[in-house]
Amino acid sequence: MSLGAVSPQLMLHAYAQGIFPMAETATDPELFWVDPKRRGIFPLDGFHLSRSMRRFVQNHAITATLNADFEAVLFHCADREETWINPSLHTNYTELYALGHCHSFEVWRDGALLGGVFGLTIGGAFFGESMFSLGTNGSKSALAFLTRHLKNCGFALFDTQFITDHLQSLGAVEISRAAYRSQLAEAITVPASITSQSVPDAQSILQRNAQTS
Repeated sequence: MSLGAVSPQLMLHAYAQGIFPMAETATDPELFWVDPKRRGIFPLDGFHLSRSMRRFVQNHAITATLNADFEAVLFHCADREETWINPSLHTNYTELYALGHCHSFEVWRDGALLGGVFGLTIGGAFFGESMFSLGTNGSKSALAFLTRHLKNCGFALFDTQFITDHLQSLGAVEISRAAYRSQLAEAITVPASITSQSVPDAQSILQRNAQTS
């Protein structure tokens, strides 16, 4: 269904019901609601860090930050040939960031931005919107650190919207709409805060993965 103007408050209400807006292209002013029959999620204990990724994190100066450069993350997520982030969504994400409901998670290698993820939060639910890489393993590293951080902060749900082969290889799974809405209803009541804990360091990521592998 095509939409008119969508406010940040309406977006939050929609996410809490299990739906979200998208645009066909970056230049299309129209938005439409999306309510997938199958939903992708990351089990917060189920992120798969491969041997090659372990070596990468261990052998490079990989660090992670929260909300250190939101505008850069949003820019890079939208800076691609095909994107659903139009000017209306860009504005809303920026306003939701100011309201404390939208967050960026960055990873850095030797002090340079390597990749990142941004998404919305309601209670103990994190709704992943988009990610990017500026170098090898950029988005993978961001997801590894973010998943651990959400777990540390007491989150109950990491929503990836859709499942892809890439996300599935990292531990994401696909569930039904009904199962998702059941998890969502519980997660949004959890009094979690993404800023309640320090961002994990590389050593904690490697130790956690060794314990669960």
